[in-house]
Amino acid sequence: MSPIDSPSERLSDGQGTDHRVVPRPDEPPTLEPQVLGDLAEKVLQRIEERVFGQRQAGEALLASFMAGGHTLLEGVPGIGKTLLAKSFASAMGLDFQRLQFTPDLMPSDVVGTNVFQQESGAFHLVRGPIFTQILMADEINRTPPKTQAALLEAMQERQVTIDGIRHPLGDVFFTIATQNPVEFEGTYPLPEAQLDRFLVRIEMALPAKDGELELYRRSLGGQSVEWGDAPLAAAISPSEAASLRRGAASVHVAEELLDYLWRLAAATRDNDHLELSISPRGALALLSAARAAAVLDGRDFVVPDDLKRFLVACWQHRLLLTAEAELEGHTAARLLAGIAAAVDVPK
Repeated sequence: MSPIDSPSERLSDGQGTDHRVVPRPDEPPTLEPQVLGDLAEKVLQRIEERVFGQRQAGEALLASFMAGGHTLLEGVPGIGKTLLAKSFASAMGLDFQRLQFTPDLMPSDVVGTNVFQQESGAFHLVRGPIFTQILMADEINRTPPKTQAALLEAMQERQVTIDGIRHPLGDVFFTIATQNPVEFEGTYPLPEAQLDRFLVRIEMALPAKDGELELYRRSLGGQSVEWGDAPLAAAISPSEAASLRRGAASVHVAEELLDYLWRLAAATRDNDHLELSISPRGALALLSAARAAAVLDGRDFVVPDDLKRFLVACWQHRLLLTAEAELEGHTAARLLAGIAAAVDVPK
């Protein structure tokens, strides 16, 4: 049993105050919304000690984790995708494995395989890197569809099948997949079914001037711009990370906001520029992200702005534009921005 799946230890705010609600032996602790918001802020601040100028990307990544989804991280080479993933795992206090996807990568390289041991006369399971808490699937679009399918089962079912035997990965299993948008040669585009398994798609932009200047200063001071001289210390414990995920799942959503969510999704289905619109699963993804957004702000209820906050990140990769719309210069992000502005917000 991994630390995050086991009963939690004492949780405090660092000031000597215990915020734990004493649970039954089989029930994990529950924290107040403000405490959860403070934990989330600790994680984000710790990430910013190593990754400069990427606050929005860090928030979306943390929201995706709290919502129980997976993340597709996209950006040009050298922008800090791997650094963000490593820093996130370290700040959360969770186990991390990085797997470089290549054209010759086989499914067994991801999930593992049974190896015959002559000494015992039996097969022994050698687990692959997917048996971790946070998996970074680097350049996921460089591996063939067969290997992508092995990861798809893990993302959807949180289990892998090896020689007909199912092996659970644990409830905390979280995938951060990366791809470089400017490198097309030797890539295998992700099918719509796999794209739909990613709760959010984060497009990492160049950092703001202040963030990039700080990066230069750290480099002049002898600190590595890739990872640093020392591992990043955890900002929270694994049990607190579990509390963040449970807290997001208990956030209240009013009935009128469910209707607002449906109207947002319906607006994509009535859009002539779209060949593929938002499915119920896509709508549920945004609902989960909105609840996580509320936790980031220390609330236990969703407001309309929570749905708007991750609208593009949750839905842009699920939309498929018509050929005519692409020729006219439309993009999924712009269409979603127009939909958000046009759909009436509940009073």
